[in-house]
Amino acid sequence: MGSTVTIKGQVTLPKKVRDAAGIKPGDKVEVRNTASGGIYIGKSGSEAEYLKKLQALAKRYPIEGNTDDIMRELRGDPADDYKT
Repeated sequence: MGSTVTIKGQVTLPKKVRDAAGIKPGDKVEVRNTASGGIYIGKSGSEAEYLKKLQALAKRYPIEGNTDDIMRELRGDPADDYKT
């Protein structure tokens, strides 16, 4: 799915993309570059809502222990790999 940039720097977002992002005529959008060289376009305020949801999940399911504890829980004790 491609779009052409006009001489004014405008781009038309395809309908499938607008529908998926919930962008309607008159909505404000956030546009910024990404570290990988891409472009992020999202409905304004959606990032703040997403952050609120993540924070609520973090409160509901707190992570306990350090990284080594978490890795041991997920992968098992590495010392067990060398037992015969």
